[in-house]
Amino acid sequence: MSDAPPPDMTPNNPWGPRPRASGQRRPTASPHGETVRVTSPDLRRRAVMEKSRARLVAVAGVFLLLFLAIAAKLADATLINPMKPAPRVVEQFVPEAPAAAVATPSGRASIIDANGQILAVSLPVADLYADPRQMMDTNAVAAALKKVLPQIDEADIARRLASAKAFVYVARQISPAQELAINNLGIPGLSFQTAYERRYPLGDTAAQVLGAVDIDDNGIAGVEKYFNTRLNTDPTPLRLSIDVRVQTILRDEVANAVKTFTAVGGCGIVEDATNGRILGMVSIPDYDANDLATATDAEKFNRCATGTYEPGSVFKLQTASMALDDNVIHLWDSFNTTHPIPIGRFHITDFEPKHYWMQLPDIMRFSSNIGASRIAVLVGKDRQRDWLQKLGLMSREPIQLPEAALPQVQPDSAWGRATLMTVSFGNGIAETPLHIANTAVAIVDGGVLYKPTLLAPNPGDPPPEGVRVMQESTSDTMRKIMRLIVVDGTGSFGEVPGYFVGAKTGTAQKVSAHGGYKKHTNYSSFVAAFPIYAPRYVVYIAIDSGHATAATHGFTTGGWMAAPAVGHVIARIGPMLNVMPRFDNVEAINQELAIPMPYPAPPGVIPLGPNNPGEPDDIADADRPARKPVHRAAPRVAAGDAAQGRWTAPEGAAASLRHDAMYRVPAPATADAAR
Repeated sequence: MSDAPPPDMTPNNPWGPRPRASGQRRPTASPHGETVRVTSPDLRRRAVMEKSRARLVAVAGVFLLLFLAIAAKLADATLINPMKPAPRVVEQFVPEAPAAAVATPSGRASIIDANGQILAVSLPVADLYADPRQMMDTNAVAAALKKVLPQIDEADIARRLASAKAFVYVARQISPAQELAINNLGIPGLSFQTAYERRYPLGDTAAQVLGAVDIDDNGIAGVEKYFNTRLNTDPTPLRLSIDVRVQTILRDEVANAVKTFTAVGGCGIVEDATNGRILGMVSIPDYDANDLATATDAEKFNRCATGTYEPGSVFKLQTASMALDDNVIHLWDSFNTTHPIPIGRFHITDFEPKHYWMQLPDIMRFSSNIGASRIAVLVGKDRQRDWLQKLGLMSREPIQLPEAALPQVQPDSAWGRATLMTVSFGNGIAETPLHIANTAVAIVDGGVLYKPTLLAPNPGDPPPEGVRVMQESTSDTMRKIMRLIVVDGTGSFGEVPGYFVGAKTGTAQKVSAHGGYKKHTNYSSFVAAFPIYAPRYVVYIAIDSGHATAATHGFTTGGWMAAPAVGHVIARIGPMLNVMPRFDNVEAINQELAIPMPYPAPPGVIPLGPNNPGEPDDIADADRPARKPVHRAAPRVAAGDAAQGRWTAPEGAAASLRHDAMYRVPAPATADAAR
């Protein structure tokens, strides 16, 4: 058998035998070449691929160029020529009209308290507006929006959308959930713009002080209005002197007193006695600052800065300071408080008449209207008005509240003998509680009057400069008298162990809407400083038209209604403000604050008294001017002797003089009066 392949079945022809022409010879083994054929479709396909490849290379080149351009721009903007921040605009803190404000990109600046607690903040929200020209059926659009925004008026929205204007506000300050739901409606012509909503995280805390903003985030009341331009142009938080801790305690005690005595309202102020900064300002009733629309007029009313009231006997602090500072009277002088003083068909009376000639310490601790009136007559109308003007009691307090009110004061032409006397004990003049608190600071801090402020100091700020309005010795004497009022007078319920409180009570009958005074309806107040030997803070609380309870034994005076609340405030805020009660050297402190009673006149001086009254008994007679009081010059004394009543008699002076402070005579029955 042969191993040769069959004819035409060679490895080069695996598909079988190929027919052979007649006479054709069988090929012999030799080198073999293969022919490749390229068809037209292949050529077209290759051309398309080459073109696509060229396009991809071109696109890649464009992207590479863009990337290089962006990289170069970023390098220039961040490394080579970085942009400098725009200078911050800081304007002077002056009140501006809301229309003058320009919103910052981040919204209105926050307001914080003295410790950084947020009191007011603007949160981003959305405003919904529409282009009605893009809508087919505006009624259907209004109906659909009503389902998402139940607060809108469907008929009003449909009417405004039908107006064919290019821009129509639909709703302001909508929530993110509502924004998403409106987007899901897919209605053409509806769009959103970023806005801000003012929120007050602490609700009713300092609501009347903070005020409010309108829908466009412009201030309309309180601090928000006063600092409107500053808040809308400078994003730095505005820091107030208000201390949320003090504010909360003060509100708690004032609200509790208002509730206990079913009063119309009440107010409270805590002021730093070293600089005039307000740490707390409360007006009850108040409201949630986030819900201004539902607040009543009474709730929005700031009783501390806007309300004016006859202050009552707290004003005797002014009368005593004025008379002492001008050397019209001295502690050893006595005044006839044995009977009421007639003024026309009325009488000036005392709430608790003592029927004897009183020295100034007794007049103050028993709150004698008669004694204050007699002192005022010696001072005179012109000096009284000048004093009130000097202490700011005839002008608006310069505090950062647009609502701060002017006092109600009689004009000079109507300031007769009756006004002179009634003003001496806080009637016939109406002041804001802020006036009373701020002037009390001047009385206890050494005689320096500060401008009350709601602003906290910035780091590095110099201490505020006050204006001296009385001698330091006058302030020293007044602090001792105020301490006497608490230790052994009408202010005993304001005492707090360890804090050496000094104070003055005040009770004034309320004026009716038709003139005259309401019987048994009082404005009861209490102003105190602590610790009185080195005052740090002044606290003032007033209760408006409170009702007596069994605990007050039928009384509605400041000593019964307002003094306990002030005592509670002092006990709670003292440790918080780093003023700890002192139980060491108590005797030495008491001795330093003591006033000897009766107060002895220095040798050689004839004091005012029954034998030298200084003014006629019928001092209400306008046609009979008072005599000028006669005093002999007081001798020089060693430092500190005056406080203890120790005097060194000059040669030839009498060894002692009769003291008439306890001279007693019968007196007629008296009616109740403010004290």
